Amino acid sequence: MSNSNTTALSVENTADEAQSFSEYKAIEKALKPYIDAAKKGDGALARTGFFDHAHIVGSIGGTVYNMDADTFADAVSEGGPAPDVQHHIAWINVSGPAAAARVEFIHWGENRFTDFFVLYKKDGEWKISGKVYDSHSKN
Repeated sequence: MSNSNTTALSVENTADEAQSFSEYKAIEKALKPYIDAAKKGDGALARTGFFDHAHIVGSIGGTVYNMDADTFADAVSEGGPAPDVQHHIAWINVSGPAAAARVEFIHWGENRFTDFFVLYKKDGEWKISGKVYDSHSKN
């Protein structure tokens, strides 16, 4: 293989890597309103991160919650602020306009949550299409 082909391949890979990296950052940005809403207890802020069709499923205290995004936003507001909440984005997987992310929360009220998000990029913007969660010891 000639050096010119190797260089072209290297440049293409570098551009692909930069694009891939920027998608991860864009997904982190798309999750930020949700994460900030946990601390503030602001359901309206959480709602901005979801598509209108989004669905949220999980359980707390043995009760299964199966909510649309508006109902979930109301639940976040009713729960109130969680100033001590901590979060960690455990992973993000991307394939074209589809992505999944796992976010861990502790001290969201008296709960620890593992949230699994499915996201979609529409018109250049990532939004949450669905979420399932585990409430750990409160399950």
